Amino acid sequence: MTAPSSLETLREFAPTISVGILTADLLRLGSEVSLIEQAGVKVVHFDVMDGCFCPMMTLGPPLIKAVKTPLLKDVHLMIEEPLDKVGDYVAAGADLITIHAESCRHPHRVLQQLGKMENANQAARGLIRGVALNPGTPLETIEPLLGELEMILLLAVNPGWGGQKFIESTHERLREVKKMVQKSGNDILIAVDGGIKRDNVAEMGASGVDLVVTGSAVFDGKAPSQNAKYMIAALHASPA
Repeated sequence: MTAPSSLETLREFAPTISVGILTADLLRLGSEVSLIEQAGVKVVHFDVMDGCFCPMMTLGPPLIKAVKTPLLKDVHLMIEEPLDKVGDYVAAGADLITIHAESCRHPHRVLQQLGKMENANQAARGLIRGVALNPGTPLETIEPLLGELEMILLLAVNPGWGGQKFIESTHERLREVKKMVQKSGNDILIAVDGGIKRDNVAEMGASGVDLVVTGSAVFDGKAPSQNAKYMIAALHASPA
């Protein structure tokens, strides 16, 4: 029996969460990831920042490779000119790779290149190619790319600055991007990232998103397993 692809796996469990590890206890990262896996999480999120595209600098391929887990690895590249770098993240075990439309001159070429690569975990799983948009970037920017991607990630905060609140205009952007995807006729996941906590996660379920990126709402230093279960249940309790 052929294993389901990464896209099929996410379609099966959507809407669901992708849990960012930056707010986890990195000294106990293996056990932290195991806790959320037991809670029903299917995707773990890696925020990669180079200190150039946005002000923070975080992790790279070695840490992504070091995390041993059956969960899908969701790698969000907030880096300048990723064309010559995406291969390292695929080799590190990424199942989803999201680039920023604002970060490179040739996003179409990056997506084409990713489309020729094999999933290092299991070739049959395939790669999900995503494009992210900052809050101030027009949605029309991604229209020429719709035939070369499987996920659109809308940021609800500006990348690289902590403590930001969810930008309310994201709700309208989600509605518009959903129309764009439906019109295209392509099978494309819709994801949102930034400022999503217990008090607004249900709204995301109601908006019809497939994937919600969340970090501190799960890894709050207290009860990551219970938090993850709550976030998943809240998404499913709010019909689109």
